[in-house]
Amino acid sequence: MFTVIYSFKVKENHSEVFEKAWKDLTLLIYEFEGSMGSRLHKSSDNNYIGYAQWPDKTTWEISGNHLPEIATEIRKTMKDACASIEVLHELEVVDDLLEKVSYSNR
Repeated sequence: MFTVIYSFKVKENHSEVFEKAWKDLTLLIYEFEGSMGSRLHKSSDNNYIGYAQWPDKTTWEISGNHLPEIATEIRKTMKDACASIEVLHELEVVDDLLEKVSYSNR
């Protein structure tokens, strides 16, 4: 599994627009590009951290070619709501315990 961590600096008064566009685009990427989903976290008023999981790095690298046309508009809306978007890390998953929280499962 492969994970990408993003930083989003959202323009003032654009948080609601950004969050909706992020969600809409993420759902399309999940449905059409083979992602395993994503989470978005708010670290302060205008700063967000998101991470997306993929089966492997190659799937992430070649994504973007199978999205419906509406994705272009949604992506533009999301980018326009941001002062900056940055990929912070590209990571191979070593272990995944998000859903395996019981000590007895080890």
